[in-house]
Amino acid sequence: MSDQKNILVAVTLSLIILIGWEMFFAPKRVAPPPQAPVAAAPNAPTAELGAAPVQAPAANTVPEAAPAPVAESPRVNIATDKLQGSISLAGVRFDDVTLLKYRETLEPTSPPIDLLSPMNAAKPYFVEMGWLSGDTSIKLPNAQTVWSTADAAATLTDTAPTVLTWDNGNGLRFTKTISIDKNYMFTIEQKVENAGATPVTIYPYGLIARMDTPATAGFFILHEGPLGVFNDTLKELAYKDLQKEPRQVEQSTGGWIGFTDKYWLTALAFDPALRIDATFNHSLVNGRDRYQTDLRGEAITLAPNESKSVKSFLFAGAKEVQLLDAYTEQLGISRFDLAIDFGWFYFLTKPFFYILEWFKGLLGNFGLAILAFTVVLRALMYPLADKQFKAMNKLKLLQPEMQKLQARYADDRVKLNQAMMELYKKEKANPLAGCLPILIQIPVFFALYKVLFVSIEMRHAPFYGWIHDLSAMDPTNMFTLFGLIPLTMPTWLHIGVWPLIMGVTMWLQQKLNPQPADPIQAKIFMIFPFVFTYMLASFPAGLVIYWAWSNVLGIIQQWFIMRQGKTA
Repeated sequence: MSDQKNILVAVTLSLIILIGWEMFFAPKRVAPPPQAPVAAAPNAPTAELGAAPVQAPAANTVPEAAPAPVAESPRVNIATDKLQGSISLAGVRFDDVTLLKYRETLEPTSPPIDLLSPMNAAKPYFVEMGWLSGDTSIKLPNAQTVWSTADAAATLTDTAPTVLTWDNGNGLRFTKTISIDKNYMFTIEQKVENAGATPVTIYPYGLIARMDTPATAGFFILHEGPLGVFNDTLKELAYKDLQKEPRQVEQSTGGWIGFTDKYWLTALAFDPALRIDATFNHSLVNGRDRYQTDLRGEAITLAPNESKSVKSFLFAGAKEVQLLDAYTEQLGISRFDLAIDFGWFYFLTKPFFYILEWFKGLLGNFGLAILAFTVVLRALMYPLADKQFKAMNKLKLLQPEMQKLQARYADDRVKLNQAMMELYKKEKANPLAGCLPILIQIPVFFALYKVLFVSIEMRHAPFYGWIHDLSAMDPTNMFTLFGLIPLTMPTWLHIGVWPLIMGVTMWLQQKLNPQPADPIQAKIFMIFPFVFTYMLASFPAGLVIYWAWSNVLGIIQQWFIMRQGKTA
């Protein structure tokens, strides 16, 4: 098959892939302004834990919590610059956490994000930590146990920890010291003192439970659901997978487990040196789905008059990249940044994020950071672009000769192809050079797309003019004359200003390239700007701005090379 036919096949397949992507895989178009997803607030009354030391009910299950209203349970308030809420003293349940820094929408009156919710909420979502034992004669605190605090009016802040105590009346005294940093990390130190006459063996545990299947983006490039890192390896489960296989067990030294939404994370970790059993669980409670992730630490044996403690960590907040990296470094939480779905292009995506973050700090705006980053990318690829433009310009110079060959062999396609291949070989021209720009941009495109799609730092990040959220699609629409006509258009019929700018610049860049000798190929290439304009209309505005600006730089770059006489 000739190179021309190869090009035609490649372009046709590309169009099929692009159209198929738009129809079946691309994020669903939502009429702007888009609403940020709110983390589902779940529940999980009972808590079946993994790998019990002895097959005894007390070791396998956490007793079901009574669905008492929040107000009826004594509580310790939480108050920091980024979090507010409370902890129930019944079971020391973390079930009331609101993220003050983030709101549901761009509206200033929009409510902040409620992450964890109590049992009487529509969708309870909570965290518990405690102790298990295979010996049912040992009286341990459970979900109904009301702990004591020295100061009932005390508030947990980033400068004032809370100390809770409970005595089982049989020689065991339990203490929980809860502290929180300036961000979203709780540290819970659980201490047990054995004042009895016999040794006691118990196991520390922690669980996160949520009721009902939360709403997700449903986009295959983004994971939302149960996940964890065990032995430095990420494990992700879809909610539907856990429904099919309702109990999955992992063992590890260190690691963490939890639930992730697009932007929010609730995760548990023990001391990184501790051996753990981790389980992912699903069950039906009164016809409702209940999902639960558990950690159980290795056994701790307390001799008479001995005390021991275990430290655990609870993260309940926004998946800020630098923050998760800092927790890995400072607390030893293994590969905590994998809670952000950077995907297959992790080796590009994460560096891209940090470069954009640096430019944002320098320029004060993520949109300007994207423009500056595009200039850097274009500069790095200049040598390749130089060679590419030389090849393309050589093809352009050969067009008169190709037209003569087309006229000479108008009725014989085989001889035409042979003659053109001989011409390409003689002049050392590459007919595939025109495809190179798109091929170069594909990995960069998807890596940058990932950054814009999954990074909370991009959420609600404004640009200039009508772009108030770089992570959402351009809110304008050409079919309503950009807001002049008060019409509600179907969501699939939405093409904004920036996609149009991108399409026009792509068309202009294409015009500078030599046109394919084959008229069918030429027509297919002419369709590309229109296909990409429609496709990118539903993509984050920041990505469309990147592509449009990249086209502009490509036009300037090509004009400069041609002006310098760099033609072969």
